[in-house]
Amino acid sequence: MSLLRYVRPMGIYETLYAFLEAFGTYMGEAGTHPWSQGFPRTVQLPGGPPLPSSVPVSSDDLRYPKAWGLPALREAIADYYERWYGVTLAPENVMVFAGGRPAIVATLLFLDPDVPVRVASTEYTPYYDILERLGRAYSLVESGVENGFAPPIDAYLDGDRSLVLISNPCNPTGVTRTDSDLEALVRAAEAGPGGALVDEAYELFHDPPVSALQYVRDIDASNLFVIGAATKGLQAPGIRIGWIVASREHVEILSNFSSFGMGGVSHPSQRYALELFGRERIEQVRRAVPAFYGAQRDRYGEAFERLGIELHSGDGGFYHWCRLPGGVTAAELNSRLFRTGAAVLKGTDCDMGRREETSPLRSFFRFSFGPLDPASFDADVEILRGALGGAGGHR
Repeated sequence: MSLLRYVRPMGIYETLYAFLEAFGTYMGEAGTHPWSQGFPRTVQLPGGPPLPSSVPVSSDDLRYPKAWGLPALREAIADYYERWYGVTLAPENVMVFAGGRPAIVATLLFLDPDVPVRVASTEYTPYYDILERLGRAYSLVESGVENGFAPPIDAYLDGDRSLVLISNPCNPTGVTRTDSDLEALVRAAEAGPGGALVDEAYELFHDPPVSALQYVRDIDASNLFVIGAATKGLQAPGIRIGWIVASREHVEILSNFSSFGMGGVSHPSQRYALELFGRERIEQVRRAVPAFYGAQRDRYGEAFERLGIELHSGDGGFYHWCRLPGGVTAAELNSRLFRTGAAVLKGTDCDMGRREETSPLRSFFRFSFGPLDPASFDADVEILRGALGGAGGHR
């Protein structure tokens, strides 16, 4: 008998395993179409800087890393937010993690047990798994067609001591909170009694890039947690580098956890991330990434609408949030796409209520244009057109 309690993979992996069984190869290999995948292109973008091909690693980098991160990288991250968003930060307001999700997990792990989480009913699929596995009390804020998948910020703020968990730009919808919406969320985290955890993995996929930190008055007097990562806009998911920006008190707590629970993060990976934060390089990135992915968003969006697909996408991220015509479900669409080497993420995997067959998201799917070469566009549209042939799509 196993000594471990069974845990299912998050939804996207179940799709990937089903695809492997149906198609015979892993998604992402030659001949497949990774529309379900949430990763960016890892090659130089038009107008963007080349990605570093190597980084220097000294004998010092082979020692154990510091629990809170490489000092130079913490300083570079703090400098980045100060330069582009005008917030006053110290390196002690930054902690480095092995990706953005570990930062989210660690924050929720040490959240006071009496503090419930408020999260939209349509959100980033691992949030459900994280909240459930950690046994966190949480309640859902309705996010659907009726409110444009953009619940009013007031709906998250119940006046009690709770933590708002939100991705911005939103994965899967691309809806992006800016201006007064984002400012209201930050003010609430500053005033208390609750707080906010803003996952900004897709920060650079909005034009212009946006961060909750631009509205912060005093990070050390707030319950605001901002998550960033090199996995998306900096085009380096494989180095597994993410970070959290928060008050010094909160960073100290999380670094204390790292001292026994993580042991720090790979020095070579942090060295690579440090190269990505070069000042001139970042300036190029902040122009090239929004421009390239904005063009891809427009191009695919126009084609999808011609196919009869109903778009509910925002103007951020590198996804289209789509509803199928004729009541066809995303599961049915995937059964057709698998035969062609393609797959999408089912809308039900983004339903934080996990309502499955009764979910209002059964006919929704997330299409990722993140990893796609522009040259694949015509073939992508034709494959989707074929799969929609019996679903009421336009031929």
